[in-house]
Amino acid sequence: MIGAVDIGGTKIAVGVVDDNGKVLSRMEAPTDPNRYSDGIELIAHMLRKTTQRAGAELSGIGIGSTGPVDPLRGEFGDVDFLPGWRGKSPVKDLAQIFSVSVALENDGDAAALAEAGWGAGRNRSRLIYVTVGTGIGGGIVLDGKLYRGVDGAHPEVGHQVVDPAGPKCSCGFHGCWESLASGPAMVAWFEGHAPAGHPHREGSTAKRICELAQQDDELALQAVEHEAYYLGLGLANLINLFTPDAIVLGGSVMKSAELFMDRIREVIRSGCRFVPAEKTQLTLASLGEDTNLIGAARVWHCRFAK
Repeated sequence: MIGAVDIGGTKIAVGVVDDNGKVLSRMEAPTDPNRYSDGIELIAHMLRKTTQRAGAELSGIGIGSTGPVDPLRGEFGDVDFLPGWRGKSPVKDLAQIFSVSVALENDGDAAALAEAGWGAGRNRSRLIYVTVGTGIGGGIVLDGKLYRGVDGAHPEVGHQVVDPAGPKCSCGFHGCWESLASGPAMVAWFEGHAPAGHPHREGSTAKRICELAQQDDELALQAVEHEAYYLGLGLANLINLFTPDAIVLGGSVMKSAELFMDRIREVIRSGCRFVPAEKTQLTLASLGEDTNLIGAARVWHCRFAK
């Protein structure tokens, strides 16, 4: 039984996961971005409660966290959403509290390991996981192992530039994939093109735009076309670079995947002539709302399990 911890910018989820990837119990609470010590105490409390509810004894703890982390040292990097957590080591602190081994990864990498081990990418040796929501992130699994960059760095797939004339991104470039095809990017395009007096010009969400598109709203259908085109471009880049067996798509925007998939595939076919793109399976994430918790547990398995 593995204690799983998913640390996000607004909430922390904690659970107990068995060795088949099943979540046996879970809890969540708001994240305090400025007080790390309170956060660790909260995580420890939730781990004790979920372990008690599951009637389990922990073999280890896996952590998936938003933002840049150092998985080799077990420390947080320069996490924008958690300024009070920068440089802290949840691996060291939780290992000291529970006397078990602890592993940490970026949450995109954790979700990639989950889908590769227990989800839609099972038995696929070359897999890319992409999550499309507030941002665009993901992880890369090659030959069954998580791909790491120099110094253990996590590849930022959402910050590939797909249109240098596009909007400015928080990373400093213009036209990153995330700035053109995330949920907020879809909303920005929709609101920017809505005529004066349009009933949904302000306060829209990606979910609402997808609902309007399903009702044949003309502007929403144009927003979906724009979104699908740029999603397709970014995915085509990944296929040209890695020629994976599968790309697994998750995140809140992909809950409306039926609106995007045909156009995404069309864009990929138009620009991947020199690789066998038809052999890369595009599939949706299969682990549902517990993907990040399951991924956190998978982090521990991949690091420590024999």
